[in-house]
Amino acid sequence: MPEKALLCFGDQQIELPVLVGAEGEKSVDISRLRDATGLTTYDPSLSNTAVCKSAITFIDGDEGILRYRGIPIEQFTDRPNFIEVAWLLIFGRLPKKDELDRFSQRLTLNELLHEGMKHQFQHIPADAPPMALLSATLSNLVCYHPQFLALGDDESFEEMAARLISKVRTIAAFSYRRSLGLPFNYPNPNLRYCANFLHMMFSIPYQQYSITREIEDALNLIFILHADHEQNCSTSTARVVGSSRANLFASCASAVCALWGPLHGGANVEVVEMLDRIHHGGMSPEDCIKAAKDKANPFKLFGFGHRIYKNYDPRAKILKVACDRVLSQMKVKDPLLDIARKLEELALADPYFVERKLYPNVDFYSGIILRSLGIPTNMFTVCFAIGRLPGWIAQWKEQHDDPTSKILRPRQVYIGNTIQDYVPIEKR
Repeated sequence: MPEKALLCFGDQQIELPVLVGAEGEKSVDISRLRDATGLTTYDPSLSNTAVCKSAITFIDGDEGILRYRGIPIEQFTDRPNFIEVAWLLIFGRLPKKDELDRFSQRLTLNELLHEGMKHQFQHIPADAPPMALLSATLSNLVCYHPQFLALGDDESFEEMAARLISKVRTIAAFSYRRSLGLPFNYPNPNLRYCANFLHMMFSIPYQQYSITREIEDALNLIFILHADHEQNCSTSTARVVGSSRANLFASCASAVCALWGPLHGGANVEVVEMLDRIHHGGMSPEDCIKAAKDKANPFKLFGFGHRIYKNYDPRAKILKVACDRVLSQMKVKDPLLDIARKLEELALADPYFVERKLYPNVDFYSGIILRSLGIPTNMFTVCFAIGRLPGWIAQWKEQHDDPTSKILRPRQVYIGNTIQDYVPIEKR
């Protein structure tokens, strides 16, 4: 017999259904609470409220588990392929070879921007925030592809998803080149997804950027590990906007705006900025660890611990290995990276951090890797957005495929003035 929760309010007793997820997690269904009792629930930040049913991503923060469509994240580390993972998230299963080849071909065919859109970059200040440019340009894409305003069949949706995933890296690279006053590099159809992105970022006339397998794998992993993370702020934003039946371009552009916030997508930026302050402030890594343990000290150690994971962030474990590989191969001489490695060593050996499970998180290692690749700090969140785009698309599709989906319309607890009369201006 299905479990139920009993709510007692005054002389009323209301039975509420209990939903059980695929992994045994339980949730009290309050969807009919207001109709039955007149009550709403109060849950600031929705930390305890499930707003949808989803089959895309499973997280167990206590055990340090992350799975895409049931597949443990660790199983994507052998010859990582971001495009394969994107297909998995969006369409619900691993692609067959011909499907992956077709989707990859669609990415290649859609990597160029319309020339009219390319010229828009010339009218934007060189120092414009890259995330502002990314959001605006994603939204503008629909002007050049109006056929995707309405949701069509599976084939047209695959084409729409391919356009977004392909063009987002071109937009990102063009915004970086524009900020430096450099000529745009057109995509190279002979390169794979991540290699092509780095080519558009860093190649110069008559000298193509050289990329090793280790570097390409590391960037693939960064994108894969950021591809989806359940109902985070930007994903929830995409669902809120999408619930009004807004098109996919608008929903993803709004998600970029949410990701732009320093409390969400800016965490790896904070790590590098912290390392820079440590370097220029003359603090040693030992001083930082001591300050972080002192509650009276205002110093904040970014990149350690996670709101969801109360164990070692599984994404961080994977990126730590990639980080070691990349730094060893590139032989980068960077004082900030030296500080980061020493902080990692000290924290992992300190009982204070180990007992509280304050391990280095994904933002710690992704910031280090991106910096070692020469990607500037203001492009970190853009790279996060490139990785997260398939997750936004998958969540939007899942929401639109659900026949019970409604426009999201939260309630509130009103704490303003009670009724009062309007006072004419001459009597105020």
